[in-house]
Amino acid sequence: MPFKTPLAFLFLTFVLLSCKSQKTEVTYSSETLKIVPVSKNSFIHISYLSTEDFGKVACNGLIYMNEGEAVVFDTPVDIDTSKELIQWITKTKEHKIKAVVVNHFHDDCLGGVEAFHQLNIPSYANKQTIELAKKEGNPVPQIGFDTRNELKLGNQKIINRYFGEAHTKDNIVSYIPSEHLLFGGCPVKSINATKGYLGDANIEQWSPTIEEIKTTYPDLKIVIPGHGDYGGSELLDYTISLFKTE
Repeated sequence: MPFKTPLAFLFLTFVLLSCKSQKTEVTYSSETLKIVPVSKNSFIHISYLSTEDFGKVACNGLIYMNEGEAVVFDTPVDIDTSKELIQWITKTKEHKIKAVVVNHFHDDCLGGVEAFHQLNIPSYANKQTIELAKKEGNPVPQIGFDTRNELKLGNQKIINRYFGEAHTKDNIVSYIPSEHLLFGGCPVKSINATKGYLGDANIEQWSPTIEEIKTTYPDLKIVIPGHGDYGGSELLDYTISLFKTE
């Protein structure tokens, strides 16, 4: 009997460590790119942007694969790293890239989009993103939509949707129903993150925008922010509280 509590403690510790190791598993790693699986079909790609205010920043994107095809959400930060990602998807995983979806007009979302265009892979974004990218002198996505775009990947669908201003006036989110997954990008913050770069943000609208996303997608199991660790719908709750202006 005296061993019951220590054994229970050891078992709990093992379970917690197992969960942590699953979350931090890396399936590909180089100096410029990391790829982390979050489900059988979905992977976070992480590349690194050098900034004046925040130093070297790890930037998240997403790869979703189904029936031999893939869609990429946000490109790595530059063309060379994007080519590295394309190589992993097409050669290592043997999937054809059907499209790339851009979250908003900043470099950490579309810095490598021309690598995809060179291979005739179409890019999709909010129409506002296209206009802002042109104005900023950034690479420009090809195909614009107003508030909603739906893509098919095999027998599954992807919903790209504009809910309102937050990190930028043009930011969207991407929802994969079969995965119960939301790629939130920079509008969504990781747990304990700071507010980050606010130069193009709408502070007053940020929380209401995220609240609407949470209401629209109540079944989320995986939520991926633009920077930092992924999690579940608690990331939406944290972001809402972080930008509350009451």
